[in-house]
Amino acid sequence: MIPKIEKAPTSEIKSFQEDQLKLLLTYLNKHSVFYKRMFNKHNININDINTLEDLTTIPTTSKDDLQQYNNDFICVPKKEIIDYVTTSGTLGEPVTFALTDNDLKRLAYNEAISFACAGINEDDIIQLMTTIDRRFMAGLAYFLGARELGAGIIRVGNGIPELQWDSILKFKPTYIIVVPSFLLKLIEYAQQNNIDVNASGIKGAICIGESLRNEDFSLNLLATKIKKTWDIELYSTYASTEMNTAFTECEQQQGGHHHPELIIIEILNDEDKPVQEGETGELTITSLGVEAMPLLRFKTGDVVKAHSDACSCGRNTVRLSPVLGRKKQMIKYKGTTLYPPAMHNVLNHFNNIDTYIIEIYQNDIGTDEILLKISAPQPTDTLLQEIKDHFRAKLRVLPKIEFHDKSVIQKLQFPKLSRKPMMVIDKRK
Repeated sequence: MIPKIEKAPTSEIKSFQEDQLKLLLTYLNKHSVFYKRMFNKHNININDINTLEDLTTIPTTSKDDLQQYNNDFICVPKKEIIDYVTTSGTLGEPVTFALTDNDLKRLAYNEAISFACAGINEDDIIQLMTTIDRRFMAGLAYFLGARELGAGIIRVGNGIPELQWDSILKFKPTYIIVVPSFLLKLIEYAQQNNIDVNASGIKGAICIGESLRNEDFSLNLLATKIKKTWDIELYSTYASTEMNTAFTECEQQQGGHHHPELIIIEILNDEDKPVQEGETGELTITSLGVEAMPLLRFKTGDVVKAHSDACSCGRNTVRLSPVLGRKKQMIKYKGTTLYPPAMHNVLNHFNNIDTYIIEIYQNDIGTDEILLKISAPQPTDTLLQEIKDHFRAKLRVLPKIEFHDKSVIQKLQFPKLSRKPMMVIDKRK
């Protein structure tokens, strides 16, 4: 199930996207209060925007814009809105995303071709280990995508290893959708209850929310730990509510494939200009085919690298690297630039760490500081020294480290109304 456009020559893909961009600009100019105001303010004539390169003449859109002018992005009458989704905003209040019936169909198509990209087909059964309620888009997208593909789906929700294994043993799913660190908890439960994970029938896991790979696509420590015990295929997928689109690995597992019929992507530097081939930058997206809340040059905040070399799966689309960090979570620490994923990789090295949270703050002179709050069954001085040595060896810097009870850290990870764990708390202004 590879869409025809994704196998087309790159020149044809570009031409197709430029035609879709013109349709989007006309739509926004007619229906979007926010973008009409932007076009007028900056004297932008949409008829002058004819190529993807012309996008650079249009200002970018930020998460702050979405929060301050939320309703001005909605392009349809309220009666046409079928589903409401919320996502956390940068200024504290959540941002509402509205979806029409056609937006839900588009969401289903996106997830169906993403599942197919990872090798799932109509003969498979998928166990969903994420929530489908609480105004969360991802769980709904996975359910709709499975239906569109014709695959079976088991809606278990997040957490509770005992319930997950009960469903696996009873219904025999072939794939699971899961936060990868939870796989370690499933393995632990299985070992404690004499369950052979490799006889479970699970062929692969679609992994969300946490990185599986290093920048060169090799398995990181978390993925290596999982694979050491459970011999299943691990597929990375990257998405966000704002994009309404996923980037999922194919069987080559060399980055998440771009779906050009659904989204235009740019990788931008600090001056909002495209980076050179092979350089890292902030992923900036323009959504195609969205009715209720299409976005134009929206800065995701995620730092990635694009790969345009040919993939042997037959797709001619760009592939995205693992997310290397969040733009706003970049840390300048003792002369070294760090992103939280690098610290996750160091901490995942230790089997004797239960859980942790990374706090970033500024000291009295305005420079960045890092505090690691760690829970361990046996918080010894020896373990503390091992963690310190590993940080020095891998990152050449040493954050402050404190041991805490597991309940204290879990309370920080799951603040009120949270739908997924927070592993980083950024207290900087």
